[in-house]
Amino acid sequence: MLPPLRLVLCGSVDDGKSTLIGRLLHECRAVFEDQFQAVEQASRRYGTQGDDADLALLMDGLQAEREQGITIDVAYRRFETPRRQFFVADAPGHEQYTRNMATGASTAGLAVVLVDADKGVIPQTARHSRIAGMLGIRHVVLAVNKMDRVGWDQARFDAIAAAYRAVARETGITKTQAIPISALHGDNVTNRDGQTAWYSGPTLLDHLETVEIAPPAEGQPFRMPVQYVNRPNSDFRGYCGRIAAGAVAPGDRVRVFPSGAETEVERIVVWQGERQRAQRGDSITLVLKEERDVSRGDVIAAADDPVKVADQFQARLLWMGDAPLVVGRPYLLKLHTRETGVTVTRIKHREDVMDGRARPAATLGLNDIGSVNLATDRPLPFTPYDENRTLGGFVLLDRRTGTTVGAGMIRFPLMRAANLRRQDFEVTREIRARAKGQRARCLWLTGLSGSGKSTIANLLEKRLTAEGRHTYVLDGDNVRHGLNRDLGFTEADRVENIRRVAEVARLMVDAGLIVIVAFISPFRADRDHARRRFEPADFREIFVDAPLATCEARDPKGLYARARRGEVKNFTGIDSPYEPPDAPDLRLDAGAESPERCVERVLDSLE
Repeated sequence: MLPPLRLVLCGSVDDGKSTLIGRLLHECRAVFEDQFQAVEQASRRYGTQGDDADLALLMDGLQAEREQGITIDVAYRRFETPRRQFFVADAPGHEQYTRNMATGASTAGLAVVLVDADKGVIPQTARHSRIAGMLGIRHVVLAVNKMDRVGWDQARFDAIAAAYRAVARETGITKTQAIPISALHGDNVTNRDGQTAWYSGPTLLDHLETVEIAPPAEGQPFRMPVQYVNRPNSDFRGYCGRIAAGAVAPGDRVRVFPSGAETEVERIVVWQGERQRAQRGDSITLVLKEERDVSRGDVIAAADDPVKVADQFQARLLWMGDAPLVVGRPYLLKLHTRETGVTVTRIKHREDVMDGRARPAATLGLNDIGSVNLATDRPLPFTPYDENRTLGGFVLLDRRTGTTVGAGMIRFPLMRAANLRRQDFEVTREIRARAKGQRARCLWLTGLSGSGKSTIANLLEKRLTAEGRHTYVLDGDNVRHGLNRDLGFTEADRVENIRRVAEVARLMVDAGLIVIVAFISPFRADRDHARRRFEPADFREIFVDAPLATCEARDPKGLYARARRGEVKNFTGIDSPYEPPDAPDLRLDAGAESPERCVERVLDSLE
């Protein structure tokens, strides 16, 4: 028996994916009698085949799917034949749920791409194929479905197969088998029909039972991401994980990354006891001969063939967020067992769905694929995705919600982390602040235009200066006359605006100053990123809270009136959002309290 086959079934809406898997399950006798009876009952309410059982309902498990007649979530099924075991992911076809298709394809070795014989190859077909190729799938079955609707026309089939091969060449897919089928009636799914005397290839099941998916190359060096440090008592310290590549045995020399510390494997522990050898796919606990500093997210690798370590990468990225990708905005990156902060520093280009050509792009929208540069908050041990999926594939998460917004593949490092080292100086921030007789900190005032930020900042600096403090005000308008004069007011420009100001403020705090930042800074994620640039006690987020109506009535610069007339675009509060702080360090009721009273409250909070 051949090794088990993991496959993903994808295609556009109504191409017949769920019907095809239902047909496979039914004809391979993988459906229990009570399951089939439930489908027959559901067919009378939700089915599309009259009195016949609608086999698509075997996979469309959610009520919303049955009511709408589309697949929303990824459905997984296992079945087997005398020749092979199969694990099938039925991926959504609707463009809105393409992100779920990527989930189903992430562990697959083969993709079955359905095409409606009436429609032919469409952009969603190309998108799914491009994602499959991006995720490392090299084998594709092109199932040209609903051939009965085009009279089993060989010319139509040949034209679709040729069009698809042109798409496949641009995606990295190297092996394609085109098969004419009718999932509804079962033709060429598990049995041959009498309609395609012109077709001499295998049925779908024949091909799936016999196709050989090349396993990962033998002889790869040992790599294991550390998932958990197991220390039940003072006599035992083990490092748990699943081997991503290669093999290991007691006595092997290994290195821990990113530190690079070298040691020797003393024991391999599993739940049954100890082993003398473990290989790719095994979940084990390594006991090292010498004690080393090893944490979750580190990678233990062969000493004579180390993994790479870097904090800047070039990667291919599938954007899965409803909101567009913003260059410079902080996200979270999950790579194997490590999680860290990351920003996309540059979008090199977006890939055209149909022909793969590079197109210029300032951002990536839902389902876009692009080539991007990434910068992480700390060095990461990794292997390029083409060499190892586990050590080179990552996901991006929204920092605030934790939702997945992107999936990517590291191509190569842009800069080795070891190339840059922070230079330490003996005169520290504490010494500089002590010489000024104060505690250095950043007071970050955020609020709508017209809320009173600049007025409060001005009065606050006057009070602090009168007390002999050393201060500086960074004001939004003033900074845009110099440091940030090259930036506009798009969301990406606003992100970069705050990033630069946060860095300048951090340097000023390092110089021992009390820095007052008066910026609208409308997005929570960017203010959170600014906070993380400081020691926790050195940053205070102060929300200058005034209602929009109050700010608009004040309108000291006439900007609200111009924005209402459409003369100023992307103006916060009018056609660009302001996200109030969830839990500011201090909230000033600037709509009801005088600026002087607000200053008193700030000073009281500092005491």
